[in-house]
Amino acid sequence: MKKWVFWLVLLLLLGYEAIQQKSEVPNEDQGKADPVAQEVTSQKKDLTVKVERDQIYQGNLILVNKEYPIHQLGIKSDVVKLAQHKELVKGYGLLDNTIRLSQSVAQTFSTMIQAAEKDGVRHFLISSGYRDTKEQSQLYKEIGADYALPAGYSEHNLGLSLDIGSSQMEMNQAPEGKWLEKHAWKYGFILRYPKDKTAITGIQYEPWHFRYVGLPHSVIMQQKNLSLEQYLDFLKEKKTISTTVDGKKYEISYYPISKNTTLLVPSNSRFEVSGNNMDGVIVTVIP
Repeated sequence: MKKWVFWLVLLLLLGYEAIQQKSEVPNEDQGKADPVAQEVTSQKKDLTVKVERDQIYQGNLILVNKEYPIHQLGIKSDVVKLAQHKELVKGYGLLDNTIRLSQSVAQTFSTMIQAAEKDGVRHFLISSGYRDTKEQSQLYKEIGADYALPAGYSEHNLGLSLDIGSSQMEMNQAPEGKWLEKHAWKYGFILRYPKDKTAITGIQYEPWHFRYVGLPHSVIMQQKNLSLEQYLDFLKEKKTISTTVDGKKYEISYYPISKNTTLLVPSNSRFEVSGNNMDGVIVTVIP
């Protein structure tokens, strides 16, 4: 073998050994996650959501009562005249053809009424739904403060509430009223002014007045026997709670909002944001 070939082979062998030794030297950062990689992982797990302060006044959980009037932004944008949407009026009647309601709420109500029909309860009637400020003012003048609220302070100005009756008898005696008290919460509805909550709601017992708040909130309110006022206070106190409904685990968090801000939510889940019409928002993470 020529000398130059010998020395070339020797140099290559020495270089390979040096590389091997270097790779075996422990690094002080070895075993630690790369900070950039951590940030990327975090971004994959969480989604940044911008929440504007106006969101406080919008959503299915906003509180409207004598203390907290409705904000214009709180009125549902999909309010329709039910008589013009025959597909929404199935299994129940309308007191008159002027009744309006949020279309999405009407769809859920129709699903609920179909379930009641399977149980043999089928004489439902909607006697009132959404009212604009002019209609509410007129009603307030006609029947007075004992039976109505001023315009802007009634849930009927939202599009989320409706008065449900029976075509056979009064709701506190009718099978329709009893069925709703037992089952309405399964569909996102609550009896807004129960008999045992008048001191809290400030409204006398109304067995006909139901309000849509959505799942899983109606379930929690039913389980804990909470009015909407109590439920919103409960969320503020606990900050974050979780519950399982029909095998789905929901996480509900309250955030105080004083200005436009950003929140982190899991990017692999659906979520809903609702204001409380007071001081913050409720984020519901849906698996």
